[in-house]
Amino acid sequence: MSLKSIDAGMLQKMFLSGAKALEAKKEYINELNVFPVPDGDTGTNMTMTIMSAAKEVSSLENPTMDQLGKSISGGSLRGARGNSGVIMSQIFRGFVKEIKGKDELDVDDIANAINHAAETAYKAVMKPKEGTILTVAKAGGDKAMELLINDDTDDIIEFCDLVAQEMENTLLKTPDMLPVLKQAGVVDSGGEGLMTFIRGAIDALNGRVTDFSLSNGDTTVANNKSSAISDASADIKFGYCTEFIILLERDDNLVEAQLKEYLQKIGDCVVVVADDDIVKVHVHTNDPGLAIQKALTYGSLTSIKIDNMREEHNEKVIRDAQKAEETEGLVQKEVKVNSHKEDGFIAVSAGEGLSDIFKDLGADYIIEGGQTMNPSTEDILEAIEKVNADNIFILPNNGNIILAAEQAKKLTEDKNIIVIPSKNIPQGIAAMINYIGGKSLEDNEKTMSEEMLNIKSGQVTYAVRDTVMDGKDIKQGDFMGLTDKTIVSVGKTVEEAAKSLIESLIDDDSELVSLYYGADVTEEQAEALADSILSLHDDIEVEVQFGGQPVYSYFVSVE
Repeated sequence: MSLKSIDAGMLQKMFLSGAKALEAKKEYINELNVFPVPDGDTGTNMTMTIMSAAKEVSSLENPTMDQLGKSISGGSLRGARGNSGVIMSQIFRGFVKEIKGKDELDVDDIANAINHAAETAYKAVMKPKEGTILTVAKAGGDKAMELLINDDTDDIIEFCDLVAQEMENTLLKTPDMLPVLKQAGVVDSGGEGLMTFIRGAIDALNGRVTDFSLSNGDTTVANNKSSAISDASADIKFGYCTEFIILLERDDNLVEAQLKEYLQKIGDCVVVVADDDIVKVHVHTNDPGLAIQKALTYGSLTSIKIDNMREEHNEKVIRDAQKAEETEGLVQKEVKVNSHKEDGFIAVSAGEGLSDIFKDLGADYIIEGGQTMNPSTEDILEAIEKVNADNIFILPNNGNIILAAEQAKKLTEDKNIIVIPSKNIPQGIAAMINYIGGKSLEDNEKTMSEEMLNIKSGQVTYAVRDTVMDGKDIKQGDFMGLTDKTIVSVGKTVEEAAKSLIESLIDDDSELVSLYYGADVTEEQAEALADSILSLHDDIEVEVQFGGQPVYSYFVSVE
């Protein structure tokens, strides 16, 4: 079979086939994440990014190349989540820019589009790192141009197979480029996500795929059926992030295995960690009640937290809800100031206590999110729209959200956006504290960005898998103290990991330790940790504040 050109209809099928392939393997891609902390999940982020575009692409009937390109680029840009999702959206953006104005694509067109896709993705990242999705994309661009210059083939199928093979070979080499991958014995998860999409697209090109409908939970969204894709929340298979702690009422060595087996039947992202007479549970499910009922058979529950992860993208519903709230005199908790102001602030935060801290410091809008729930570019754009200010400072407070914030900045035309690249909550708090009204934007941006780096910050969380990293043997369920994704301490208890982490941050110049305790820690436990620090450092002040954040037992800052 030889193919000299493809039209928009074939490209549409290739895109949808690639999207379905990625969605089907998202959990496998998640598992390639070598770092053992609960995070934004590469596979999930990439899938939600591409499905945002796939819904628009699916609604097009007999599209032109320009219509298709606009849906691919616009949908993925707005839906981009996490660094991998943003990079993926930039790859699509670069590709479709090269096909604009064309009726059909030949090998020359596709080669130039692939090359421009890689170049666009590289430009989107301030400090590109080799051994990642960027390296895999660049290998495709280089191979495409080599085939084009040498005039090796004019058959699109042969051309795509050769380019994909080069990218596959490069993906297999990523462990040699990043030591952390080699240590874990895996390839780069972002690169695997890109290749999963490409494999699916090539399957459609070869006629190996005939079903291009998008599974939408109980509803099937058929290609060219625009009326069926209004539910933008269908990206998420299990809609409720459910967390709680079981206070065991009897000795049961099997509780961890039994509960984990049950929860995996009703959801995903399951974490069950037993520690003496308590069991910590995290699961994404469509029926939190089933998880809670099962847990109650083992003991009483505390620290129950249930979040609806399905986002509402229907702007009309949002506007109507807001209008109803205003009519009834209700106040939206996210919006602090509705009157026009010169400078406004948006902060990403998870946890009632942390959100209150940011609002007290002057944040106008809180985007619920962070680890395990990276907000999309569209989420950030919606927040920007709601803040009535000429200049808006955005604090991502997570390294995996910075690129999405930068992308939202580029897509905003009517307001001046300043992204302060805070990588964690303590940095974001420090940045807000150092904003001074009346100073120029440039001075404030410089001061906020510099001062947040003057604090030492860390966090305590649990390991989701067994691994050996940074010279430490880590078992699933262990607690870890981390700084900038370097594992400083490992312990069987939260307190053990937290104490070692804090000791590593304190030096002779340290004056203040701030502890922000999470949803799985009581105030008494946090105060006990503070007392243990004071017993060793009587010249240091220790401040304890309720954060209420999931996933992380403590955020810590030392200054």
